[in-house]
Amino acid sequence: MPNHLPHSLRSDARDNRERILDAARTLFAEEGVHVPMREIARRAGVGPATLYRRFPTKTILAAEAFAEQTHECHAIVDECLAEPDPWRGFCLMLEKTFELHASCRGFTEAFMSAFPDALDFAAERQYALQAVAELSCRAKRSGDLRPDFVLDDLFLVLMAHRGIAAAPMPARIAASRRFARLAIQAFRASPAHSPLPPVPRLTPDMTNIL
Repeated sequence: MPNHLPHSLRSDARDNRERILDAARTLFAEEGVHVPMREIARRAGVGPATLYRRFPTKTILAAEAFAEQTHECHAIVDECLAEPDPWRGFCLMLEKTFELHASCRGFTEAFMSAFPDALDFAAERQYALQAVAELSCRAKRSGDLRPDFVLDDLFLVLMAHRGIAAAPMPARIAASRRFARLAIQAFRASPAHSPLPPVPRLTPDMTNIL
């Protein structure tokens, strides 16, 4: 019996760790990074002491919970930089970044520094900003991106995009895609006015206004 005890404890510890991370990802996505640690413990089905033993601070917990999104963000940047068509690369960056942020409200807050102590996003933000600067320069040289575009415009639309987090997840993704297309058309030097994606039903009580 004692021979099996260490393995059992390790297994329980791994299970607790995964339950905590799953709960944190869900709550961060639904409510943002300011959700209390006690609520994460409750959702995970563990006591606060267990939570703090595995993750002493929300900084550490958020870093682990957002590891996948951080990796995906880096992959998006690399893919867009590798796109030979400058305008296509710029558009892909907007579309995929918006979709990533729509899927996780907490990641958006952390990336936008609303929760600066959550994890060290400085290096990732710097890498992303340098990539956007390069993509925008290429798109301007090709004549597709409006010449007065500045990096602050990207943060402006990301800040506006955060409002989509109030919608249920299916509508949030659909709204994000439409918002991305609207932003792309606004940033284009000579808007082609291509068809927009379907609009999600966000305000059922306003269907007769337009």
